[in-house]
Amino acid sequence: MPDVKQRKNIHLLWRAGFGPSVTQLNSIDDYSSKHIWNDLVKTSAREPQPYNTVDNYIMDMMMDAGTPAKLMKREMTVAEKKMIREKNRQSIADLNLRWINDIVSSEAQLREKAAFFWHGHFACRSLSALYQQQLLNTIRSNAIGNFRELLFAVSKSAAMINFLNNNQNKKNHPNENFAREVMELFTLGRGNYSEQDVKEAARAFTGWGANAQGEFIFRKQQHDDGVKNFLGRTGNFNGDDILNILLEQKQTALFIAKKMYRFFVNENVDNDKVQHLANDFYKGGYDVQQLFNDIFSAGWFYEEKNTGTRIKSPIELIVGIQRMLPMEVENKNFFLLVQRVLGQLLMYPPNVAGWPGGKAWIDSSTLMVRMRLPKILSEADVFNVKPKNDDDQMMGMKDSELKAAVKHGKKKINLLGKEVKASIDWHAYLSSFDKIKKEDLTKTIARLLLQTNDTISGELIKQYSVIDSREQFIKTATIQIMSMPEYQMC
Repeated sequence: MPDVKQRKNIHLLWRAGFGPSVTQLNSIDDYSSKHIWNDLVKTSAREPQPYNTVDNYIMDMMMDAGTPAKLMKREMTVAEKKMIREKNRQSIADLNLRWINDIVSSEAQLREKAAFFWHGHFACRSLSALYQQQLLNTIRSNAIGNFRELLFAVSKSAAMINFLNNNQNKKNHPNENFAREVMELFTLGRGNYSEQDVKEAARAFTGWGANAQGEFIFRKQQHDDGVKNFLGRTGNFNGDDILNILLEQKQTALFIAKKMYRFFVNENVDNDKVQHLANDFYKGGYDVQQLFNDIFSAGWFYEEKNTGTRIKSPIELIVGIQRMLPMEVENKNFFLLVQRVLGQLLMYPPNVAGWPGGKAWIDSSTLMVRMRLPKILSEADVFNVKPKNDDDQMMGMKDSELKAAVKHGKKKINLLGKEVKASIDWHAYLSSFDKIKKEDLTKTIARLLLQTNDTISGELIKQYSVIDSREQFIKTATIQIMSMPEYQMC
């Protein structure tokens, strides 16, 4: 039953990664899903190389600053401040594109998909390219390790401490932002703690800070060392104690397991299965890879109700197309603009809760852009869709600056209304259909690209495809199918 095996394997590659790559097409139904899962684990085992895209000038300045306060007080001209802002912005853009490129090309698909999930779970915006880079390196390094270690590392990162104002959390003047979000968004979930717990946790986190270099520091003189009452426990707690108490709560394991189920399996949660996953996750000491194994090795993961039911996020859509159709785009800044238009700009979540996902990805304008994207990339089409003027997704840019997206040398490039020059390497993709009969091409292409059960009209695809040659038909039929609403699902 090659169709069933192929469907299961493609389902796994989309959920535990970003879809099949063109190099996997010839063997997609040669192996069992268990074999492919073991291969995903193996290829993601190696520690990733840390990113280092921050501009040297910014790095030197941050390393010499001593403290954020000293940096802010340093006398600078208006031109110097503008230059620093631009270099920070450019460095974050470079980091975004570097990660996108790695997600597309990396064999470590499980690690990158896990990092993508945690990137949304620990939603954080930072105007500091150094802090943003450090946080992403931390998430990618710990993505399939232990949730305890990941939680501690992220909580002590300069990006998160500054984003949630814990540098301002001091004895006798507690700031509750960090303590609240650690419970509401990272561990327990809303409704599983009291306002008093927030106040007591905030006291425990007093003194937690970060220096200009992005290193965690504990300011003992700013710490409230009095007795706290937190989640039914009493003691002279510090921040580490609070995190440990949160991890002792089975509700934390349940919250993470449920969120993972919604992201990797189905937005319609099966509470019994989630409870089982949570129990094992808790007993296993928060081993993330074991939780993934419990999900992706389960028979129910491959059930029909869980296949082709998730709307691809903008990043999944952009990456999935490139994995299937390897390409070179003359101006990589195009992908920054598309992220903004579709509503998911990496490292710029809309708020502390991250991206809502699901049906929120789709509205009348974004659906049209999604369906046009394959043709824009394959036919050197013009991209003239203007992003919404939403500061949460503008990377701090004014609308006039956005048209450039980022600087290219010293010349700004207006991507709106310009031809997108992409060169697709079709060779490997075309060769995967060498043994397919002409009359079976449409059905075969559709099975590889679509995860829904909807039957597509072969005649309709032929009507809008070029039939002058076998090669042209495969190319144009592929783009037509990628432009269908069904391709938005995985």
